[in-house]
Amino acid sequence: MASLLLIEDDVTIRTALVRALRDKGHAVASASGALDGLRMALDDRPDLVVLDLGLPDLDGAELLRMLRAVSSVPVIVATARDGDAESVRVLDAGADDYLVKPFTAAQLDARVRAVLRRTGSVSGDPTVTVGGLRVDPRGREAVLDGRTLDLTPREFDLLLYLASRAGHVVTKRELLIEVWQLPYGGTDKTVDVHLSWLRRKLGETAQEPRYLHTMRGVGVKLVSPA
Repeated sequence: MASLLLIEDDVTIRTALVRALRDKGHAVASASGALDGLRMALDDRPDLVVLDLGLPDLDGAELLRMLRAVSSVPVIVATARDGDAESVRVLDAGADDYLVKPFTAAQLDARVRAVLRRTGSVSGDPTVTVGGLRVDPRGREAVLDGRTLDLTPREFDLLLYLASRAGHVVTKRELLIEVWQLPYGGTDKTVDVHLSWLRRKLGETAQEPRYLHTMRGVGVKLVSPA
């Protein structure tokens, strides 16, 4: 439905919201800090940003002002800070909506859809296409050369993340954070195993890659076959 960037430092909240929003059909990336979030917002150009105010490296309101100086991306502030003065301050700084914790994933999804309708920022078709590969986050379906791939939920999320960043090298650490939601744990072996399974379903191997190319010592890159 839309590409979202969630900037939230609490790993439990971030993990739950990423999973819930993906289940709603959105393509979701996340950052745990303000500066990483700003970089991702500028590089990835999401349809909407969900922003927590209590970030470890910079106050979210300051990040909002920095973002507004260079981008008109819609922003929903999702925070534990309550009170009219705080909400007015943030809305005056450029937020499009303000949501106070605790809230349900359904409430956040409804706010996301409402802001995107109001701003007209949602992409018409969320499907990611790379060569003969089509990945549909809304239907959670991947099709290769007209054939639907039989993927596990984790394999689908991995493929969607790599396809949405086609042409860019993605580190295994980034995959553990964004796909597995494991910022403080997990091993490269976990990623390696799933990449191996995914390659098999794409009809390729690490020795003879078509879409998934390993950049030794750096990460993996998904590209359109030559």
